[in-house]
This record gives sequence, structure tokens and C-alpha cells, in this order.
Amino acid sequence: MPELPEVETTRRGLLPHVVGQRVAHVRLRRPDLRWPIPREVEELLPEQRIEAIRRRAKYLLLDTAAGSALLHLGMSGSLRVLPEDTPVRAHDHVDIALDNGRVLRFNDPRRFGCLLWQMPGETHPLLAGLGPEPLPDDVDGAAFDGDYLFELSRGRRAPVKTFLMDQSVVVGVGNIYAAEALFSAGISPLRAAGKVSRERYAALADAVRGILAHAIARGGTTLRDFISPDGAPGYFEQELLAYGRGGQPCPRCGRALKQASIGQRATVWCGHCQK
Repeated sequence: MPELPEVETTRRGLLPHVVGQRVAHVRLRRPDLRWPIPREVEELLPEQRIEAIRRRAKYLLLDTAAGSALLHLGMSGSLRVLPEDTPVRAHDHVDIALDNGRVLRFNDPRRFGCLLWQMPGETHPLLAGLGPEPLPDDVDGAAFDGDYLFELSRGRRAPVKTFLMDQSVVVGVGNIYAAEALFSAGISPLRAAGKVSRERYAALADAVRGILAHAIARGGTTLRDFISPDGAPGYFEQELLAYGRGGQPCPRCGRALKQASIGQRATVWCGHCQK
């Protein structure tokens, strides 16, 4: 599933091609993805100028005066800006045609993504209750630091990896980047969240921010289906130190990395370097 760096890479790739353009029409080749596509997408989005593309957690919002189209890439979704006469491929479910002759095309083979609508001044229920952004340049990003994690974790018995992946705690830290951040900070993913010290949470917050920023700079992580809007894959996968490397030597101490399932997600860590 595309995680925060992949979604942010998509947002940045779309920016110069979409913002400032007026929507000519919307073509839906099916009435639903994960959920039904609301009628407002077809009724309100055409003739509107796209004023901005924002990211909130793993959602993208195309802002117009009439409201915002809310998109999630799901497990395998992708967005491309193409000439409008580009032949339609399998799973090309949505076209947002622009007045410059190009089209923003949403392809989603597994249909776990979504296209919804948020009215001006409202917060869509899917965005309500989300935690702060982890990156300092984002809105709410300043709220995410070691002190925040420490205070929120008191009394929590759940593993720290589960805590870190909770979207009400902090958004956008999925399985890949949680594993990498915990490895970087030297914290075992099995440790109870309430048993991690303030100092170690400071190191973890720094690791989350550093790894996400580096992954964005490297174009995200190519795993299974993700490629960026220009068709180029991300390259951070080549630099993963823990995720997907169960049984291989630890990059630090050389001992075999352990692997187990935590919260039904594959988890890899070093039993020697992470305590």
C-alpha cells in the first residue's frame, strides 16, 4: 500500500500539471471504488478551477471553490496526468479532464481506493480524529515530537509499533516506515508503548521524521504496485535496513534479524540492537 512518502511524491508530481487548471468534465467508468462515488464529484467538480492539491495523512485533496475531491490510492491505485486521447487501460476507473487537453486518470486494479467529496468548511468523517502530521513542514506537524509521544503513551500496554502506526496518534507512519524508524532508534517493536522513555521517544520522533523526509526525497518506496505520477519508481526500497529482511544479517551487528507478526503485520527487528 502506498504510504505517506508515496502519497506525498504523487502530490508533488501532480502539482505543476493540475493546480490552476479548470476541470472540463468528469468521467466515471464505474459508480464506486471502495465506496460509492458521491454525485457531487460529477455535479460540482466540472467547471471548477483546481486551486491546490493538499495531502492529509494518506489522502489527497483537490481543492476548488465548490469543495474538495478526496482521493485515497488504496492498495494499488495510481494517478497519471495524460493527454486526454490516451487509450484507456484496464482498471482506469476515473478521468478528471482538464481544460488544457490533459486528463487526471485514476487507475485502481483492486478498487480499495476511494474518490469522495468534502464540502467547503467541513471535515470529511475519514479525516476527523486523525493525529498530527509527522513532518514539521506540514500543518499540525509541529505537534509531533518525543514529548508528545511520551505523554500520549503513558499507561499503554500495546506494542510501540502498534502505537506508532495508530493514525489517531500520528498519521502516515505505515508498516514499512514504522519498522525502519524503530530500527534507527534502537527500540524493539515488541516493547510496550508505555514502557518507552521520553528520551527514547525523542529519538524515535527524530527517526520517523528523518526517514520519511529521506524517502520522499528518494521518490517513495516501490513495493508491489507503486510508481509515481511520471511513471518512475521510487528508490528508497533499495535502502531499507529492516523491513522485508527477516533472517538476513543485521546491518549493524551481523546477527540474524528476527521476524514475527504484530497486529497481523509482518515485523522485522534485531534482537540485539533493539531493546
